[in-house]
Amino acid sequence: MTTKTFLITGVSSGLGRAFAEGALAEGHRVVGTVRNADAASAFAALAPGRAHAMLLDVTDFDAIPGAVAQAERDAGPIDVLVNNAGYGHEGILEESSLEDMRRQFDANVFGPVAMIKAVLPGMRARRSGRIVNVTSMGGFITMPGIAYYCGSKFALEGISEALGKEVKPLGIHVTALAPGQFRTDWAGRSMVRAGRDIADYDAVMDPIRAARRAKSGNQPGDPAKAAQAMLKLVAAQNPPVRLYLGTDALKLVGDKIDMMKAEIGAWEEVSRSTDFAS
Repeated sequence: MTTKTFLITGVSSGLGRAFAEGALAEGHRVVGTVRNADAASAFAALAPGRAHAMLLDVTDFDAIPGAVAQAERDAGPIDVLVNNAGYGHEGILEESSLEDMRRQFDANVFGPVAMIKAVLPGMRARRSGRIVNVTSMGGFITMPGIAYYCGSKFALEGISEALGKEVKPLGIHVTALAPGQFRTDWAGRSMVRAGRDIADYDAVMDPIRAARRAKSGNQPGDPAKAAQAMLKLVAAQNPPVRLYLGTDALKLVGDKIDMMKAEIGAWEEVSRSTDFAS
């Protein structure tokens, strides 16, 4: 792959940091968004002259166009956008406020869309570009206790797929990159947890919350290997619409597809009964 300029959101830690380090190791330029000056200095030190820190909160939508324009002046036209920044909200839906949901969607949906809208004019003019939206296996499967998170990732999956159909004729490829469980702090300090106050949900939520905390730091996925998969994806001539990362994601997604096929078949007669008679 020829040298490219990446814009990766959320490079201070986790998968975003791994993606940035992987791209820098391959000789690419990386503009990475961070939230404070200390993180900016640490990121720029990874590869002086090729690692460009951008102080940006992706939920500050009004700041995004100017920040991206400045990044392109500093590092060159953006070839690859990796929308990685986001977080997980854990909480029973009835116990989680609508404001919790707004914050989750601002970070996981509206922020990525705002970033896409900022890079698309340049990519469209050049008739080339790659957009990688980091979703989750939770953008297809669901689990109790993360309804807002799954909802946000389902939304980003749908947006990615539809957007890809709009821009593919213009030489721009869009992929939803959907990780399973990776050894990051997603389920640790980065997760926002709603309070518990409805005892009826204890039997569902208490074991899930305890298991997630126990597994944090012991997940099967290797972030460095995820970075290599991302680079292979970006280098591919015909990248997939969706790429799952991790054996756990493949199994859980496959199980859901089988369940959906069975359920559709069981209710096929009712589904077909709603057409006008021919």
